[in-house]
Order: sequence, then C-alpha cells, then structure tokens
Amino acid sequence: MLADLEELVTCESFSADHAAVARSGRVVAEQGRRLLGTPPRTLDIGGVTHVRWTFGTPRVLLLGHHDTVWPIGSLKTHPWSVEQGVARGPGVFDMKAGLVQLFHALASLPSLDGLCVLVTGDEETGSDTSRQLIEDLARQCSATLVLEPSAPGGALKTSRKGVSLYDITVHGRAAHSGLEPEKGVNAATELAHQLLALQTVAGTVTASTGPGTTVTPTLMSAGTASNTVPARAELSVDVRVPTAGAQEAVDQLVRSLRPHLPGARLEIDGGPNRPPLDAAASQRLFALAAEQADRLGMGPLTQAAVGGASDGNYTAGAGCPTLDGLGAVGDGAHADHEHVLTATLPARARLLAHLVGALR
Repeated sequence: MLADLEELVTCESFSADHAAVARSGRVVAEQGRRLLGTPPRTLDIGGVTHVRWTFGTPRVLLLGHHDTVWPIGSLKTHPWSVEQGVARGPGVFDMKAGLVQLFHALASLPSLDGLCVLVTGDEETGSDTSRQLIEDLARQCSATLVLEPSAPGGALKTSRKGVSLYDITVHGRAAHSGLEPEKGVNAATELAHQLLALQTVAGTVTASTGPGTTVTPTLMSAGTASNTVPARAELSVDVRVPTAGAQEAVDQLVRSLRPHLPGARLEIDGGPNRPPLDAAASQRLFALAAEQADRLGMGPLTQAAVGGASDGNYTAGAGCPTLDGLGAVGDGAHADHEHVLTATLPARARLLAHLVGALR
C-alpha cells in the first residue's frame, strides 16, 4: 500500500493544471487496473480527466478524486517521505491515501459485481465538469461511500455544510485622486460598505433558520493606480450553511444587496455550489459501518459534522444515502503538516471491504 501511495503522491496533480491531472489520471487508471483486474473508462470532460470502473449494474458508488490543491513543484518543498509511521507529501491525506485504500479493499473482494468506482479530477475546484456525472451515477445507486479523509481520530463524516460561492463586482467611476476626486465614484469605498452589509447576513439567517451559517469575504481587489479613484472593485465570498433553508435565505439576502454610493453599481455572480449533506442521509450507513468495525475489533467508530464540503454533498443532494470520511486517518489537509498515519491504512481498507460486502 505504501508503494502504491508513493506512486500516486509523486505524480503531482494540481487541479488547475489539466495536463498534470491527465498524467495523474493515467497513473490512477493503471494502479486500479492492476488491483481491480480490469481497465477503467477514462473520461475527458471539459479538459479534465476522470476515471470510472463499472461492474455489472451499479448499486454502490465508491467516490474519490485524484486532483489536489498543491501547485506543481510542491514535491520540492514537501517531498514524499515515510518516517516513524507517518507518510507525508502533497495530497497524501486529501485524498490519495483514500484511493489506495479503495483499490486494496476492492481487490480483496471475491466479486465486484454491483459496484461503480468514480475518481474525479476537479473536486478541489468545485467539480464543475464532474457534477452531472456524479449526480447521474448517484441516482442509479442505493448507497455512496466517499473516500475523503476522515475527521480527527478517524471519525467518519456524517454531516457536511453546504457551500455557496459569490463574486461581487462594484462598478464606480474613475477620476484623478488629486485634481478632481469628487468627480469619481470610489468602487473601493462602495466595496467597504458591502463588506459591512455582508456582516449582517449570517446573523439574519441564523435568527430565522438556526445556528451554523457563516459568510466569509475572502479575495478582494480594487483600483488600477495610486493616483486614481478606483472604478472597479471585486470581492469573493465563501458561504457555509447547515441546511437547504439557510442556503436559500443567504442567497436571497446576498442578491438583495444594493449600492450605498450614488452612481455605484453592483454585479453579483455565483450562488449555491454544493447542497448540505444532512446527517439523515448517513444514519443507516454509519450504523452499518459501526457494526462492521465492531466485528473487526476496531473499537467504537465515531462520527463528526464538518464545515468542509465534498462530492458527497452532491450524491446526498441527489437522494442517495451517503457516508463520507472513509479514507485516510491523519491530519493537515491542504496544509504544510499534511500527513497520514500509515498503520491505519490496512484497517481502513478492511473496514471498507466489509462495508461494501454488507451492502451487497
């Protein structure tokens, strides 16, 4: 398993580099072919490489991704290593170790009939090219198992917040900032007013739908020169919501934003990206997984609700019971300390194999 993990980690697969994702897709396809005994179908959708295996009529969807947030060249600063039971490298935790566990788990089964394996190449950027494929497959299946990394301590992820993403553009009017600033409409100042307005959105939604909603301004830019009133300013906003009702309420409030300065104009793009993964969608599958963990002597299995989203949000939103976080045990997704505890790899693969067996 460590050799296979090294093979995946050392093939860098930054989401924005489609050529790198294509190379990674070929490595994933070959590793899966060797362990599953059959080549996959490689899908190029919008220039992004996805890999899929289908065995008979699918009833269980096993879902993962091979792209990472790490730019090409990250291996130079974060090299592959295994020391004292800890594996490190870009994407090792999120989520290449989950793919290794997936392949080895399925390789141990006497039959793969009824399974579909989908490994996408754009999860980290919102699954724009794979969402339709994911949802279509989920609607055909009675369960989805997601190989995203576990929550702290190996907990499975039984609830995920939904995600909405917005881009707010302020259109003002340029003017010389020294000679006649009064003739301009300062887009940066207008953007500041919108930042203050956004501060109230989460509180308003929480008061009406319950706690858990966050509205976070992230990227901002304004202006073109130090002596010019900015004619344009841009803001990206990340929204996390616990329920579909909260997601809809935020959307209405963001779209109701109005300019504060005379002459300014707002352009609001984006909206809901991933629906929430409600705990009810995971309840039965978690109980089954906990039962299998007990039989394997793995101790009590724990569960967690998390703010991050995954493609499991899409499968649950499509009406398919979904259990997430079945992948690696470790920490540091997207961070310098990203790592996997190697001793847990075989046990997690065994748990997955027994869970798949129980579902069929």
